[in-house]
Amino acid sequence: MKYTQSTLDKLEKIVEEAGYVIRYERGTFQSGYCILEHKKVVVLNKFLQTEGRINTLIDLIPQLDIQPLALSEESGKWYTNVTSKLESKSNDL
Repeated sequence: MKYTQSTLDKLEKIVEEAGYVIRYERGTFQSGYCILEHKKVVVLNKFLQTEGRINTLIDLIPQLDIQPLALSEESGKWYTNVTSKLESKSNDL
């Protein structure tokens, strides 16, 4: 996966289509993000560069309550790509 603004935009779109609001804020986030479940808000550390934001969203997406069938076709493909890569990593361990 390339670390470009386009990739970041596609990952953000998955989260937004799932009904979450993404906010970039300052804070002492240990892992770069904070999830407010009841309000469906994802807060990312605004000081992360593009690569850090992409890696954080890749780690975060599987933890969110996302219904793949509710996503657009493009977002659904990206969601499948992200989750399959994580599954293959866990199988390698």
